[in-house]
Amino acid sequence: MSRDTKLRIFCYDISSNKKRRKVSRILENRASRVQFSVFESRLTVCSLEKLVSKIEPLLEKGDSLRVYTVGAVGERQCQVYGSGVPIENGANYWLL
Repeated sequence: MSRDTKLRIFCYDISSNKKRRKVSRILENRASRVQFSVFESRLTVCSLEKLVSKIEPLLEKGDSLRVYTVGAVGERQCQVYGSGVPIENGANYWLL
């Protein structure tokens, strides 16, 4: 994994059902859904910009997309309670 790859958190509030579904599909291709309108992914700045460039044209007045970058220190302090999806650990393997 590249050194400039960081954990990115995507949160959106989109009023149109049609556009919300489109944004959801775009994010599902590159990120893990952790809540209805919240996704997590490890991305470089370049990959993040490409992803946002696909979503930004879909946003209308009143809609929002927030992207939070979590650094190594913040990531070590993140905690998941309840039945939430665990934070991606960046492992380079799949369990089948």
